[in-house]
Amino acid sequence: MSGVIVSIKDLVIKAQFDEDSPDINELIRVKNDQGTELLVDHLDDNGVAFCLNVRSDLTIQRGMKVDRTQKSIEIPIGEKMIGRIFNALGDPLDGLEPLDLNKIGKKDIFNTSNRSNDSTVIKSEILETGIKVIDFFTPFVKGRKIGIIGGAGVGKTILTMELINNIAQTGGGLSFFAGIGERIREGHELFETLKENGLLKDTCMFFAQMNENPVQRALVGISATAAAEYFRDELNKNVLFFADNMYRYVQARNELSTILDQTPNEGGYEPTIFSDVKILQDRLSSNKNGSITSVQTIYVPADDVSDPAVQLIQHEMDSVIVLSRKIAEQGIRPAVDLSMTTSSVLTPEIVGERHYVLSVQVQALLQKYESLKGIIAIIGENELSPADRADYAKARKLIANFTQNMHVMTKHTGIKGDFFTREQTLKSIEEIIV
Repeated sequence: MSGVIVSIKDLVIKAQFDEDSPDINELIRVKNDQGTELLVDHLDDNGVAFCLNVRSDLTIQRGMKVDRTQKSIEIPIGEKMIGRIFNALGDPLDGLEPLDLNKIGKKDIFNTSNRSNDSTVIKSEILETGIKVIDFFTPFVKGRKIGIIGGAGVGKTILTMELINNIAQTGGGLSFFAGIGERIREGHELFETLKENGLLKDTCMFFAQMNENPVQRALVGISATAAAEYFRDELNKNVLFFADNMYRYVQARNELSTILDQTPNEGGYEPTIFSDVKILQDRLSSNKNGSITSVQTIYVPADDVSDPAVQLIQHEMDSVIVLSRKIAEQGIRPAVDLSMTTSSVLTPEIVGERHYVLSVQVQALLQKYESLKGIIAIIGENELSPADRADYAKARKLIANFTQNMHVMTKHTGIKGDFFTREQTLKSIEEIIV
């Protein structure tokens, strides 16, 4: 059950096993003073295990012996996780005592129990977020996935923080947050916001920010998902799962693919991009025990929404909110591109006939508004027909109506945040278009 390190290249360490090779995703332990654990990524035909240096230990040298552990990465599970912050390996980041795995229980982060695959159709239940543009265009339905797409600095994290704040305030239940490769400052601000508002008691957080190595950034989303699965399957909880940022997960996997010398696919990403995304997304599902409702931000590199990775992640979402830099420059918050925002749950069966009919009317007005903008730029608004001028004015009022102040920005702007019920949102739209 022993091997020897034969090669070291950045975070990739090759270990030769003459017999009894380890399994994929197994941890092997280096016989050094730290007892460093390496994660087996894959094996070759000659008994060489390609391992990842999870903790970036620089003391490892060629010729060191390694032993199998016959286990993978295990994180603590149970009620004591709530209100705490962990890294991808289950170690606390909040300065408090580590949780004893032997006392409170543990879970292999790669183990998807049979219950996870027991998908079932759950009753469509709409959760109010208090954010007009979301409650109207992309209703927050229990057990579904919402993607928030946008480039750098257009408000993805702020919108996510507002969702966490509003849903928790209305008694939305247990929340999990996975910080994947984002700024340390944003993670700190989120923690402080939840703490100030007394919301940490219902939240469990996992972080691997951009200061961490790509191994931990690629694993943190999996660890957070594994913890959410436990609460769904064993404790029958309905979980709200927030991930910021799913593109950073793909980016971390891409970095690992590069140092593993894998040939990229045609889009320039890792050859396993489809399975990497699909396997993780399939675990964020609902079954007869409980539900996982997820909100995932998706960074758009160079504001290119057609990027292959963005498109792949987007196709896994039930609803997509697109944030636009052009709209943000106009001072509209949240900077949602109403013409590109879509939802498959916006049906009469889920949202009701009234909401659905209003959404069709609003989309028609917004499409007409886009087409009239080009005409107005040439001949001016006064040259339009009375009917077109009226529709153009309605569309502008609608766009202004979907602008609102955020609670999480109150300490920065001094302006109190807004919360609108779904009924208030529908009524405000009816007053404009009727």
